[in-house]
Amino acid sequence: LRENVPESKFVLAHGQMSASELEDKMSAFCEGKFDILLSTTIVESGLDIPRANTLIVWRADMFGLAQLYQLRGRVGRAKLRAYALFTTPATRTITPQAQKRLDVLQSLDTLGAGFQLASHDLDIRGAGNLLGDEQSGHIREVGYELYQQMLADAITLLKAGIEEPQEEVWSPTIAIGAPVTIPEDYVADLTLRLQLYRRLSTLETDQDIEAFAAEMIDRFGPIPPEVEQLLEIVAIKALCRRAHVEKIDAGPKGVIVAFREDKFANPAGLVRYVAEQRTSAKVRPDMRVVFIREFENTKQRLAGTRRILRALVEIAEKKAA
Repeated sequence: LRENVPESKFVLAHGQMSASELEDKMSAFCEGKFDILLSTTIVESGLDIPRANTLIVWRADMFGLAQLYQLRGRVGRAKLRAYALFTTPATRTITPQAQKRLDVLQSLDTLGAGFQLASHDLDIRGAGNLLGDEQSGHIREVGYELYQQMLADAITLLKAGIEEPQEEVWSPTIAIGAPVTIPEDYVADLTLRLQLYRRLSTLETDQDIEAFAAEMIDRFGPIPPEVEQLLEIVAIKALCRRAHVEKIDAGPKGVIVAFREDKFANPAGLVRYVAEQRTSAKVRPDMRVVFIREFENTKQRLAGTRRILRALVEIAEKKAA
């Protein structure tokens, strides 16, 4: 900065400064005593500087999509036209993921872009636990499609003059250790992949899942292993809802089942079922049910988990009937 803009006055700001020192420097910049603020990513944390109209991010390829989006929002907060410049190395090739992040950021220029950001970020980094609620933040907490559904339901209820929904919406957490995604080399178009994810999150029955799989084969060809696993997870999620299972943890040595609010529709039936398993099932003190199994691969783990859940559904619904 001294070499290229010697006439400008600049101030430093970073997270290792004391609160009072940081406040003094930021106040001085906001009051116009300095022309340039040289800072770390601390400025992404909601600092409001209306007079700032230009942002330059060095090595933007090293930042996450959400970080870049937050940083860009630090300028353009007043009537002045704002500019956000994101730099990348001129002599070094950036990763494909970094290029995708920058391309997506450039396309997010409309109202409601935050929802699009969540979708693109999910697709670039991988779906992960897309069909469960083991994410952070409101959208990631329940999944993108469920969030949209909850928002639409809330709007409908408000219009009808109803303050709270009659039935709580919840989504089971499913930790199987299997990649659940639609590969880019199977469905190349990003928007189409997101549409498919949304549709997947609404499937509830085996017939729905089979019809969806048939459509995928017809449109895109033979289903790759990742999508097969994704469809299995969708089926497992539906069974979890029916059995009131809040969380499933499955690994090479077995499956752990946690019921919602530690309640099961047919406790006596569950006790009998666990007893019939002899040494291959037990109830832990924290009310989790452990099923001891040997799974050699992901396919066996998914199939075994599905069998256990089918049995639990049968027991729960027998009591309900």
